[in-house]
Amino acid sequence: MNKSLNKLFAIGSKETRLIIGLMSGTSLDGLDIALCKIAGSGSDTSIQLVAFETIGYEDSFKEEIRSVFSKQTVSLEKVCVLNGWVANIHGNMILQCLDKWKISAQEIDLVASHGQTIYHAPKFLHPNDKFGNATLQIGDGDHLAVTTGIITISDFRQKHIAAGGEGAPLAVYGDYFIFSKKGENRIMLNIGGIANFTFLPDDLDAKKIFSTDTGPGNTLMDAYAQTYFHQSFDKNSAIALSGKPNEKFLAELTAHPFFTTGFPKTTGPELFNLDYLASAIERAGMYGISHQDVMATINRFSAVTIAEAMKRSFLGLTDFVVYTSGGGMHNPFLMQQIQELLPGYQFYTTDSLDINPDAKEAILFAVLANECVAGGETLIGNGSSDIPSVSMGKISFPS
Repeated sequence: MNKSLNKLFAIGSKETRLIIGLMSGTSLDGLDIALCKIAGSGSDTSIQLVAFETIGYEDSFKEEIRSVFSKQTVSLEKVCVLNGWVANIHGNMILQCLDKWKISAQEIDLVASHGQTIYHAPKFLHPNDKFGNATLQIGDGDHLAVTTGIITISDFRQKHIAAGGEGAPLAVYGDYFIFSKKGENRIMLNIGGIANFTFLPDDLDAKKIFSTDTGPGNTLMDAYAQTYFHQSFDKNSAIALSGKPNEKFLAELTAHPFFTTGFPKTTGPELFNLDYLASAIERAGMYGISHQDVMATINRFSAVTIAEAMKRSFLGLTDFVVYTSGGGMHNPFLMQQIQELLPGYQFYTTDSLDINPDAKEAILFAVLANECVAGGETLIGNGSSDIPSVSMGKISFPS
């Protein structure tokens, strides 16, 4: 047998595995690197976060990604050369962390890489009927494996689509394995560029699990702050709090058919971007609206669409405990509004569940890699294409 396959078999047979989970979101803040010690699999998964680091991206890196990100027309040559380039940079960031943590690469069993999304195209967003759902992440797994010397699991979203899903949200799998608790209806709310949540029923019935995107989380606020205020994001909601939400503008923002279609569904910055804002401003006739009022309104937009998605999904029931994660949880005005819109819901962060909320997404990809090599069949959701019951990830060997 090939020695790499022998090694993979040995890793899958171990009682515990050291797995590095990687996450790079659409905000392009940096690479989240979570070193996890994982035992078991499926609903018997247990996890310990050994170390965590976010390494910020240099401006030159951000510029290269933005040159191809969420654009219908780009240089195919640029996409081609970025695929390995991004992976090599991520690989060197891993080695930098391992050196800081005084851990050798030989001690790590697997790297789990989400990659860098450059385009997300669920079928409802693209006009060609002969094509299905699609998504594209760059940061090639083979380059990562060779750079680090560690077996790498990557490109998780493609199997989800191949099995009939939309490639997102994937958090549902790790959420179920790690966070389900008998006797408590839980909502795992992640507010990244796009907001999504997973419902975990109090009776642990995997068939009742529900997960969906809700619409924009931080993506519009970040893009607006970067364009008009020359800062990466609206720190402490300072800009939004200096303005006032405009109801007429908000009505146009929420008028898109995405918000009335059924669940589950996915979306991305391909829809919710600065052009979307400009179109809503034009329809509302709000040409003179201040930048501060725009920021206040799009903050409210994220809050309203998150809250409405929850209320629509659960038919007015409020017996839920919400555990938040993602960059949006650091936006105080956004969180205040969500809680006001959902009276009766209890709110915490995943810190209260012993999972660093900033590390949660990277941890979840480590869990997916663990399932890829050590897991079995787990029937999750309703068993249909909405939440495919599949193991995800492509395996790359260092040599």
